[in-house]
This record gives sequence, C-alpha cells and structure tokens, in this order.
Amino acid sequence: MASDQLLKRIVVDPRIFDGKPVVRGLRIKVETVLALLEQGTTFDDLLADYPDLQLDDLRACLAYARAVIANEDLEAVTLEGPA
Repeated sequence: MASDQLLKRIVVDPRIFDGKPVVRGLRIKVETVLALLEQGTTFDDLLADYPDLQLDDLRACLAYARAVIANEDLEAVTLEGPA
C-alpha cells in the first residue's frame, strides 16, 4: 500500500483524545503504537493484543511518523551525544 493510502488510516478528530492522531478513528493513538514498537513489541504481538488493528494500521503509524519527521524543523529538538 502506498504511503498516501496508509496515511488515510490516520485520523485527527478533536472528539477523540483531544485531537491526537489515532488509527482509523479507533481509540488507539499513533503515539501508543509507536511507544510499544519502541519498547520492542513486535507487529505480531500488537496485532494479537489489539484485535481491531490490521497490519496496514501499524505501517500507517510508521508512515505518519516518517511524514512528521520529514516536515519537522529539527532545530527545536535537542539531541545529546556521548559525553
């Protein structure tokens, strides 16, 4: 599925989590999916734990994160390297 099609799965609705991006209007935040992936949760585990999610939903979360980073001004982000 192309990136633009994946991004259509991400919804911003002020009535759901104060407008945080969610997957297909479900009450599953993109932020939650990304945090779980960051912690090492596998796609298979996420799909088992959240039966309403589909594989393309997880891919959509990654596409959303990439799109945000691609359009973000990184000067506002402070990254610390090794001391």
